[in-house]
Amino acid sequence: MRLIALIILLIPVFLAGVGIKWMRDVLFSILHDPFPNYAIQFAGGFVMFIAGLAFIGGFILHRDRRRNKVAPRFQRKKTEAADRS
Repeated sequence: MRLIALIILLIPVFLAGVGIKWMRDVLFSILHDPFPNYAIQFAGGFVMFIAGLAFIGGFILHRDRRRNKVAPRFQRKKTEAADRS
């Protein structure tokens, strides 16, 4: 089960890495096939990077909330916790 969870977490890390590579390639004037110009390639890389980062950050926040290891400002309010039950 832990191996499946690790594989699921590696997918957004890989996507964020590809996003960084595409943004870096724009700086060195390397255009990849699916993109017609540099601006679209940079935007696609930025979106992939932010999406991967948000997924990993959300996962870590969710895990730490379950274990009560977050600062008080990141804890759920009592009304939110009651609504989810």
